[in-house]
Amino acid sequence: MNASDHLVQGLRNDAVAADWPTISDSEIAWLRGRFPQIDGDSRLLWRSPRPLSAAAIVESRAGRVFVKRQHRSVRTAASLTEEHRFIAHLGAAGVPVVHVLRDHGGSTALEHGDWTYEVHAVCAGLDLYRDAPSWAPLTDLAQAWEAGRMLATLHGGSTGYCAPQRSTHLLVARDDLIRAADPIATLKRQLHDRPALADYLANKSWESDLRQSMVPWHAGIAARVQTEPVLWAHNDWHASNLLWRREGDGMVVDTVFDFGLASPTSALFDLATAIERNAIAWLAPERDAHAVHADTALALLDGYRQVLPLSAQRVLLLADLLPLVHVDFALSEVEYFHGVTGSSADADLAYHDFLLGHADWFRTGAGQSLLAVLYEAA
Repeated sequence: MNASDHLVQGLRNDAVAADWPTISDSEIAWLRGRFPQIDGDSRLLWRSPRPLSAAAIVESRAGRVFVKRQHRSVRTAASLTEEHRFIAHLGAAGVPVVHVLRDHGGSTALEHGDWTYEVHAVCAGLDLYRDAPSWAPLTDLAQAWEAGRMLATLHGGSTGYCAPQRSTHLLVARDDLIRAADPIATLKRQLHDRPALADYLANKSWESDLRQSMVPWHAGIAARVQTEPVLWAHNDWHASNLLWRREGDGMVVDTVFDFGLASPTSALFDLATAIERNAIAWLAPERDAHAVHADTALALLDGYRQVLPLSAQRVLLLADLLPLVHVDFALSEVEYFHGVTGSSADADLAYHDFLLGHADWFRTGAGQSLLAVLYEAA
């Protein structure tokens, strides 16, 4: 599907050709006729290096906006609006979230041809981690503490938000398999409605693979997770999805953005995801002890607890979620790469390195050391 020489972040911490063509001047012209915030002559200032969509900052006479475009097979206007409703709820609750703009008809998501578009206001915060890969560890402990504090603030704002589960599995983080009493049976039932994933797994010994990698971690956890209230969560809490501003001698979170993976999971699932995203150098050539940033995990946890206290029992559950928190999303990546972009190499990487490899890593000395730190923090 590559139609551009624009390079994006690859799954192996490399620069690769984009799967999706960059946003063109003709597309901006089409959007200009629908959004009052794009006025007059426009120019592209920056193109995003993120790989799963196309995005750009556009400047016009009315100011700067952020335009994001996804293929309709990944996000329809209806499924994208699910994210926007959650963002709007958080904003009304006082959480500093990105402002999603409405077109002349009041819509926040538009379909045109094969594409679905959204337009955001460009916030004033500093994009300190604009070029950081999503799994690059956060080493500034003060910022990790602040990120934990803001995540708890978001969870406080999310309380009371009731909406159905996302209408898609594609590139959405869910906890369906974690909450299931029998995750393999649950996945089997899902495959009827997920033909691309079913087609990929048909050539894999996936039941045996999951019984070896995931099921041992899952034993006994489903009943404990059932005690966790379902909560709409961000589910992709990394420093690169936060904008920052200076306050005194330090940096605080100015704006939270990129809710593409958001869904109803739980607060502990979201916090475990934050630790997995920020405290482990997954892209390091060797995932040894140097890949573990336990001090980052503790700073995230401490910042979170300053806003929302966690009992010892819940911190223990948080630690036990870590080897599992990636599972549903890794399967959605397999589905995306196999069924949408048609990349067998990326689908295999998502299956072997992400789905199975992340769970297996927690059995290594490095993985066990991180879990031990969290058990002690309980």
